[in-house]
Amino acid sequence: MRAEVREWFDRRTSAAADWPVERLLTAKGTRTIDVILPALNEEQTVGDIVTAVRSSLMTPEVPLVDDLVVVDADSVDATAARAAAAGARVVPIGSVLPDIPRERGKGEAMWRGLAATSGDLVVFVDADLRSFTPQYVTGLLGPLLLDEGVHLVKAVYDRPLVQGDTRVAAGGGRVTEILARPLINALWPDLSGVAQPLAGEYAMRRSLLELLPFPCGYGVEIGLLVDTYRTAGLGAIAQVDLGEREHRHQDATRLSRMSAQILHAALTRCDPDQIVYDARSTPTLPEFAHEGDAFIVREHAVQTCERPPLVTMPDYLADRRGDPVPG
Repeated sequence: MRAEVREWFDRRTSAAADWPVERLLTAKGTRTIDVILPALNEEQTVGDIVTAVRSSLMTPEVPLVDDLVVVDADSVDATAARAAAAGARVVPIGSVLPDIPRERGKGEAMWRGLAATSGDLVVFVDADLRSFTPQYVTGLLGPLLLDEGVHLVKAVYDRPLVQGDTRVAAGGGRVTEILARPLINALWPDLSGVAQPLAGEYAMRRSLLELLPFPCGYGVEIGLLVDTYRTAGLGAIAQVDLGEREHRHQDATRLSRMSAQILHAALTRCDPDQIVYDARSTPTLPEFAHEGDAFIVREHAVQTCERPPLVTMPDYLADRRGDPVPG
C-alpha cells in the first residue's frame, strides 16, 4: 500500500463503537437524517431492519433518524406490507418522478429514493441483511456528523459465506475480491485502501449525492465511490468497521451479471472518450450451459443505463422548492 493511501487508511478508518449515539445527537444540531432501504422481494428481513431503526434511533429519547423509507421496487411478496407494519414509510418506486419511465435495478431504486426524501444526510442500507444492528446506522453517520470534510462513509465488515449449515469465514464478497478491488487498485490506486468498495451500506451528504449520476443497476456503488473521489477527493471518503455482515447470497450466474454491470460503470469512468471500451452499444453477456445433450448459450442484457444528477431534474428541484408541478 502506497504511503499516502496508508496515511488515509489510518486517518479515515474507524469502528462503529467510536461513534456512540449520544455523541451523534449532540453533533446533529438542526440537520435532518434519512435512512433509505431499496427493496425487492425482501419480506424475510426488511421488517426486522425497520423495527431496529425505529425502536432505537427514532424515539423521543433518541431522535437521530428523521425519515425511514423503504423503496419498494415492484416486489411480488410481502415486502411492502411488512415494512409498513414495522413503521417504515413505504414508497412504491413508480410513485417517485412518475413521468420518467422506470428502469430496473438497485441504483434506480436508490435514485428515486433520494428524490423521495429531503434529509441533509442519507444512509443507504440493503434490505436483505440478516446481521443488521442500529450500529450500522450510527457508525456510518459518525464521521459525517463530526467532520465536515467527510462526504461519503463506506461500511467495512467481514463477510462470511453462509449456505445452510455451512459457514465459510470471509467466503462472501466474491465480486469484491475477484473483480472490484483489483480493478480499483489498477485504475484508481488512491482508492485501494477502501476495504469494501461495493458495500451496500454507506452514508453521504445530500449536497454531494444530488450532483452525481446514478448507475441504475449494481454499478451504483462503484460509480458513487469513484465519482465522489473525482469530485471531492480522497480526503472526503471515510470507512467504518461494522463487524460482520450476513445477507442473501447470489449464485455464480447472477454474480457474473452483477460483475458485468460493475465493470461497465468502471470502464465508462476511466475511459470516457471510449478509446478502449465502446459503451455506445448495449452489451450482452453470454451464459453457457448444458441442456440435455447440447451445449447452449443464452444472452443476457447488461444493465448500463445511468440516471442524471438530481439537480438537473426540474421536477425534483420544483419539489424541493415547494413549487407547483406543471400539468
